[in-house]
Amino acid sequence: MNNAHGALGVEDTLKDFWATRPRRPRRGRKVAGVAAAIGNRYGMDPLVVRVAFVVATFYSGAGLLFYLLGWLFLAEEGDEASPAEALHGKGRSSTSTPFTIALCIALIPAFGVFFDRTLSGWLGLAVVFGLLFLLHRGRGHLGAPPAPTSADAPTVAMATPVDEHGQRTTPPAWDPLGAAPFAWDLPEPGGSGPDPEPPAPRGRSRVGVITLAAVFLTVGAAVLAEPYLGWVSARHVIGVVLAILGLGLVAGSFVRGGRGLIGLAMPLAALGIALTLVWPNGFSTNSIGDLRQQPTALEHVQPEYQRDIGSIDLDFTVLPASGSVKTRAQVDVGDVTVVVPRNADVTVRCAAGIGSVSCLGQEADGPSPDVTRTDDLGPDGAGGLKLDLDLEVTGPGSVEVRRG
Repeated sequence: MNNAHGALGVEDTLKDFWATRPRRPRRGRKVAGVAAAIGNRYGMDPLVVRVAFVVATFYSGAGLLFYLLGWLFLAEEGDEASPAEALHGKGRSSTSTPFTIALCIALIPAFGVFFDRTLSGWLGLAVVFGLLFLLHRGRGHLGAPPAPTSADAPTVAMATPVDEHGQRTTPPAWDPLGAAPFAWDLPEPGGSGPDPEPPAPRGRSRVGVITLAAVFLTVGAAVLAEPYLGWVSARHVIGVVLAILGLGLVAGSFVRGGRGLIGLAMPLAALGIALTLVWPNGFSTNSIGDLRQQPTALEHVQPEYQRDIGSIDLDFTVLPASGSVKTRAQVDVGDVTVVVPRNADVTVRCAAGIGSVSCLGQEADGPSPDVTRTDDLGPDGAGGLKLDLDLEVTGPGSVEVRRG
């Protein structure tokens, strides 16, 4: 194995990476060939690289940013230059100029998504840079063009002198003195030996088994530690398991094993995203379904109403005409509907992760709609029952507040 790349300094490694950067293949790619180019360049399974791009996109935004940069700065097979270089007149690229400009424009929202992640975005950037640096330092020689050797030079076979009868006239190498001309036609001793034995078949990689064993040990340890550590939750366990599976996939990419781990990592990643974004406070099967209440006294109004999946319907129209009430209603996936008295003084905030909100006549929809109404006094003006409401659907759904 060539360890020349491992001896390079940081600056030399970066220069060598740029000089020998991967080329996007025309075949075997899914979109632009960035993942396939990296996999081919460093002797890895391109599927592992694709999974890494997807995970980095979801958790830090760096995956999308790096993919677009790879599309712009990695040349395609058969091209003289990358799309970005061709845009500056430094060579020819099969990517058209208008499409290259469109890719440059697409970088603007990609950078926006990345920088909106604050700490996680910078952490993802550092991780991706670090992995690429270590990958090139350890395996940068694998995809480099081989240096020409003397074996590439054409060889000329030397003719053996013979007489008019086809008999050899010069002694072979094994009889330099010409003592046995009757045996000159025999083959050279040791000229051809038995065929070498074929290499032994490579044993099946144990990366998958070792990774699964580590996963089971981790889950078991989490179950045992949960009663003593109150902060351990399903989200934490899934995050640690995904990290172990990721390490297994990276190790498997070097030994051609562990591909079955992808089938476990993808659904776990989807579940982890759902638990983080849709159920940030945890998930309970006891909080599924519809909740309908019509309190008749101020003390019957609860400080908070909550559902993971379902709907909350609150009718405050039969409350007393004086006094004040403050409450909060939250649904992770579903709807929140509140009916307030006609003459009540209402301060309300309506928000949803994605969907629509209608707050006392003011509406909004789309991603993250948010409406706040302060001191909506009703037709009778100030005075009477005061309601302070905070209503939210953290995921997909709708929020509605209307007067009865």
